[in-house]
Amino acid sequence: MTRYIFITGGVVSSLGKGLMAASLAALLQARGYKVRIRKFDPYLNVDPGTMSPYQHGEVYVTDDGAETDLDLGHYERFTGVASRQSDNITSGRIYKTIIERERRGDYLGATVQVIPHVTDAIKDFAQAETEDLDFVLCEIGGTVGDIESLPFIEAIRQLKNELGRGRSISVHVTLVPYIKAAGELKTKPTQHSVRELASLGVQPDVLVCRCEQPLPASERAKIAQFCNVPASAVIPALDAPSIYAVPLQYHAEGLDGEVLRAFGIEPGAAPNLSRWTDITDRLFNPEGEVTVGVVGKYVGLPDAYKSLNEALVHGGIANKVKVNIRWIDAELFEKGDDAEVAANLEPCHAILVPGAFGSRGAEGKIASVRFARERKVPYFGICFGMQMACVEGARNLAGIDNASSTEFGPTPEPVVGIITEWMSADGIEKREEGGDLGGTMRLGAYPAKLDGNSVVASIYGDEAISERHRHRYEVNTGYRERLEAGGLVFSGMSPDGMLPEIVERPDHPWFVGVQFHPELKSKPFDPHPLFASFIEAAVRQSRLV
Repeated sequence: MTRYIFITGGVVSSLGKGLMAASLAALLQARGYKVRIRKFDPYLNVDPGTMSPYQHGEVYVTDDGAETDLDLGHYERFTGVASRQSDNITSGRIYKTIIERERRGDYLGATVQVIPHVTDAIKDFAQAETEDLDFVLCEIGGTVGDIESLPFIEAIRQLKNELGRGRSISVHVTLVPYIKAAGELKTKPTQHSVRELASLGVQPDVLVCRCEQPLPASERAKIAQFCNVPASAVIPALDAPSIYAVPLQYHAEGLDGEVLRAFGIEPGAAPNLSRWTDITDRLFNPEGEVTVGVVGKYVGLPDAYKSLNEALVHGGIANKVKVNIRWIDAELFEKGDDAEVAANLEPCHAILVPGAFGSRGAEGKIASVRFARERKVPYFGICFGMQMACVEGARNLAGIDNASSTEFGPTPEPVVGIITEWMSADGIEKREEGGDLGGTMRLGAYPAKLDGNSVVASIYGDEAISERHRHRYEVNTGYRERLEAGGLVFSGMSPDGMLPEIVERPDHPWFVGVQFHPELKSKPFDPHPLFASFIEAAVRQSRLV
């Protein structure tokens, strides 16, 4: 029997609903239950694929090619359960589906309305592909009271009634602010938020109270009394020193036990949290530290590189070192000032150039590649970072002075360009150069074949891999011979040999460029091998300087 946990937020956004959902799922998983987490996003975009990283943070890509909310990255990292297209729904996708059905005449002339058509679509999404699960956690984006989220709240109200007693509960994440001038925690915002949610027909069973100061028993009792929940169901959630300490913190406060009791399940034996205690031990007791310079385009908003940030932390966990990330705006290097480049990159034990779109900052990234190559500093290029490594190699070692990418405009030497046709596991796939932005990318998991004598094959311990992609442009294999003559080896290719997947420099301490996004598959208890090896190289570099 599948049970449902509906997670809402109140008072303000950015309270950490996604982390709470991921932590609760990890705790239930540690008790032996099978879980899956889903995200309802109320915005009207069909998906976040065309949204600015400055507005929405990173786009998290699943194996099946869905562009989803970054919270799905938290879900995967905490549970190890691979997310899929069916785990993220937006208002835009729901309305798009309903309007397409209406245009086809599927509703047989009926008046199409929010109730029942939109709410039914939401309920169908929540219950799809859940037969083998013990718990499905459904996080609703935004805050209670938002106009956009009203259909979702109504849908879960209906679903709770349809499922019946013991099949669903509501967890509400709220804020208990500390007023410094008064020296007091204030419970009134939580009371108003719960009252708003209850007025929409959903009574919370568990309250998770985000607060900066410890929540005294008297305040918990007060919240319980005014919000109609047991005092034990008021769970304090203070800031944690690391997101990977959050599951242990929630368990210590009794969250998982209280959720089970709300379902009428006796919690029983304590969960096996050994892997979380090992992770936190490695995080809080490192045996050294390294500095990694990330030369990016969206460094003003850390969430734009959320999975990358976490994958570097995972690399540190694997090597039991602290990873200090130095975020560097690529535009700083656009003027070609070698002194500026050196001043920013010399303190770094390794350099990483992540994915991006557009020409802004490209020359700065190329300058970073050249610095790493010439100074023998470990270099990791991801997606755009691999493409710029190829452009740099073409210009400075292969004698192709005008090497560039067609992404930046017409060029006589398109070392990087749009490939309009390629072979996937499902057969030939095509895209149009002038198509919709949301439909011209190579998305999701694709296989690659590695050269058995390559550095990357030794890192993976295998010659056949599968990694997730999100990009429009590819390195042009027509330049392979000249690039390899300059020392840049194509060590990973698509199985048909058409698309370059990995380049490396065997004569360099550690120089790897990948067309895919390995950070999307890294987990704290299973760090991605490329990131573990990259940080290991940074540790070696730190001993040389």
